[in-house]
Amino acid sequence: MADLPLTHRDYARFARLSDEELSRQCEAEAFHASGPGGQGVNTADSAVRMRHVPTGIVVTSRERRSQLQNRMACLRKIKHQLKLRSRRPRVRKATKPSKAARQRRLDAKHRRSAVKAARRRPATDD
Repeated sequence: MADLPLTHRDYARFARLSDEELSRQCEAEAFHASGPGGQGVNTADSAVRMRHVPTGIVVTSRERRSQLQNRMACLRKIKHQLKLRSRRPRVRKATKPSKAARQRRLDAKHRRSAVKAARRRPATDD
């Protein structure tokens, strides 16, 4: 499955997994969060980066001071991404411009050409 691109059906199958099964398929890494937050951010490895191995989806969470709460937030984010990617892609419909639309386009080109031609220096008769 690693060689083939994933389809919306594959993502839907992963989205239906329970939180425990989904977390077993993930690799989590704790790190020091950067940015605003002061002591609550800088004193502990509370931020979490989680990667869903089968799909390669990577999310991070640093909203909470607790590493456990950030892990749960990452799981929610991964589940949300799986649900978004599990939507069936829209069927594309071939369209082509109507005769009238083609004619309007050509008329606009001719008008633009006339405007540009009027800017040119008049031809001299020698």
